[in-house]
Amino acid sequence: MKKIIVLTTATALLSSCGIYTKYQPATTTPDNLYGEEVVVNDTTNFGNINWRELFTDPQLQTLIEQGLQNNTDLSSAQLRVEEAEASLLSAKLAFLPSLALTPQGTVSSFDGGKATQTYTLPVTASWELDIFGRLRNAKQQAKALYAQSKDYQQAIRTQLIAGIANTYYTLLMLDEQLLISQQTEESWKEAVASTRALMDAGLANEAATSQMEAAYYSVQTSIVDLKEQINQVENSLSLLLAETPRRYERGKLAEQQFPEDIAVGIPMQLLANRPDVRSAERSLEQAFYATNQARAAFYPSIVLSGSAGWTNSAGGMIVNPGKFLASAVGSLTQPLFNKGQITAQYRIAKAQQEEASLAFQQALLNAGSEVNDALVACQSSKAKTALYEKQITSLEKALESTSLLMEYGTNTYLEVLTARQSLLSAQLSQTANRFTEIQSMINLYHALGGGRE
Repeated sequence: MKKIIVLTTATALLSSCGIYTKYQPATTTPDNLYGEEVVVNDTTNFGNINWRELFTDPQLQTLIEQGLQNNTDLSSAQLRVEEAEASLLSAKLAFLPSLALTPQGTVSSFDGGKATQTYTLPVTASWELDIFGRLRNAKQQAKALYAQSKDYQQAIRTQLIAGIANTYYTLLMLDEQLLISQQTEESWKEAVASTRALMDAGLANEAATSQMEAAYYSVQTSIVDLKEQINQVENSLSLLLAETPRRYERGKLAEQQFPEDIAVGIPMQLLANRPDVRSAERSLEQAFYATNQARAAFYPSIVLSGSAGWTNSAGGMIVNPGKFLASAVGSLTQPLFNKGQITAQYRIAKAQQEEASLAFQQALLNAGSEVNDALVACQSSKAKTALYEKQITSLEKALESTSLLMEYGTNTYLEVLTARQSLLSAQLSQTANRFTEIQSMINLYHALGGGRE
């Protein structure tokens, strides 16, 4: 009974010293994490929907599934999970006794006499009593490392889904811009022919024709550039899918549909949804248990060891057959002369824990900033959509009017040239703005932890 009371008292004292304390996960986030202008009404979260519900394009879905199967970074992350799982198993097995078979045999002869043979067939065992929490904290640290490796795998997965989607929609944007440029090239070609006909009729001069031709060649150059960009983006997509470069079948930008509801949910959800934030907290948890381990080093280690087996060596005699032999030893090791080194290791562990805490806080702030950036970009691009439509309508009317006036000689070719270039620029900008809107929605989905398994 006295032994039980002593052990209970010792455990309580060690707990008060922080050796057996358990890490408490974060339960709060900074105020206005998404920014003061973002109003959070409920827990509805855009990042909680399945990626197949967000990306409904069948070609894109096929590419994402292919990437999840073949991407080398994701496969490497899976190997890291397996490594951490093995480390955790090793930490758990450290609580069990270690057993070893160590047979020994000798043959000896003195001054040419008859040789004598001795042998020992022992099984040795060693068991460390984890009274002061060294093994327990090591196991908790390994468990946090295992969880962090799974968070890392999830972070790679969500980044991969967002990366494939962004690359795919970049191709759709370039396809649309290429189509607009090719249509503009045809209209420029007709304009050049019309201007040359006017010059032949004496209604236009060489300068007008040369300016029109120069603009036509400029559009052709931009078409070549767009084709090169499409090739480069397709190569980037092939790298994400871990395959050799090829052309990818895809839909059209105008056909893409997305949910209207993009609620960001409460900031606390980032702690559970964002794998990079969770990973940062796992680092803090590991540092917490590393500090506990460093604190436990100030206390003695108790190891029980023993052996049992057969031997024919009985002191100065040799007996045959061998006899059974057993022994047990208990040892206590208390650090005395290396206290300064242990103290230094403890201070290092404390400093690393503080660093991990700051890194976790920064990860939360970064996540909040990414949500704000993506949300504002999405809202801004939606607001500009109607303005671009009005601008293009006005420029189309202006081009039609200036072209007619030029035919009747009241306008110069420069006005027509300016009108055509302004219309092309607005059309390309409208396409880019649509891509920006889609990209910001993908970034918001990723920032809110979307794409989880």
